[in-house]
Amino acid sequence: MNQIALPEFHMPFRSAGCNPGIAITQEAVWKWAASHDLVLSPAARKKMVRTRPELWISLIFPTASQRHLDLFCQWLFWAFLVDDEFDDGPAGRDPRMCEAAIDRLVAVLDGGEPRGAMERALAELRSRTYRDRPEHWIRQFRRDTVSWLWTYYAEAVDRATGHVPSRAEYVKHRRDSVAMQPFLDLHEITAGIDLPESARSLPAYIALRHSVTDHSGLCNDICSFEKEARLGYGHNAVALIRHERGCTLQEAVEEAGRELARVARRVASAEDELLEEIGAAGIEGPTRIALERCVRDYRGLVRGDFDYHARAERYTRPDLVEVDERDSLSEHFAA
Repeated sequence: MNQIALPEFHMPFRSAGCNPGIAITQEAVWKWAASHDLVLSPAARKKMVRTRPELWISLIFPTASQRHLDLFCQWLFWAFLVDDEFDDGPAGRDPRMCEAAIDRLVAVLDGGEPRGAMERALAELRSRTYRDRPEHWIRQFRRDTVSWLWTYYAEAVDRATGHVPSRAEYVKHRRDSVAMQPFLDLHEITAGIDLPESARSLPAYIALRHSVTDHSGLCNDICSFEKEARLGYGHNAVALIRHERGCTLQEAVEEAGRELARVARRVASAEDELLEEIGAAGIEGPTRIALERCVRDYRGLVRGDFDYHARAERYTRPDLVEVDERDSLSEHFAA
């Protein structure tokens, strides 16, 4: 593949810094993985080290307590294992294998008996995360997590049929597949806020969440397109722009960069609209404080995600990609 020059990306939000607990969290996540029999092969371990989940979490949640930072990083470590299994492994090419594996994970999330290391780890994460959380929050987190998991099945079916989604279809799909929504829910834990259903239903709040997730998904796609092209993975905005417009890869990357800037502006617009809706709806007290906290923190979250993609070797070193040629699920997913 010819060398592609990434454009200079527009980023209007200032960095909120990195959580000082990053080193402790890095050590804790590997201890947690080992304690749940998630002992990675040398190749998988190198890939996870290059992924640096502790960096993403520490940039996204710069003021989280150590306890929350550790918990959220363990969720992310688990999610990256899921992502690599379904994006790169055989389950992403076999809809039936994918369906069966996701069915099991959803059942465990809903309280079913776990089988295998990944399911036992999920059950433990679920137990710690749901403790003392209100029912409406649990419903939201469950809905967002399950929606993310089933995107892998949709992609496996697309691969099997050769279907190429339109860009509009893909944007909707990517809002779930990037897995940012569950972490926006986790933000409420570390922020110490509780959004009622009425606040979650505000049009501008919904638009703000969509804009944040759209930015994360597009940023990830731009930084992943070379790696994913090597793996033959087509669910990527850059690849779809190139397919739809019939342009060069360089032109597709530049168009994606311009779209990323537009999405960043949408984040700011949604913030202004949300503040107007708060006033129009007469929202006061804890709910107003919670929504205003989201407005403040989501800017740093967008910037932290942006900075992470420029620093983690998972995205900066596509030449390190190894093709996964297994024909069965990894031992961590097996019953």
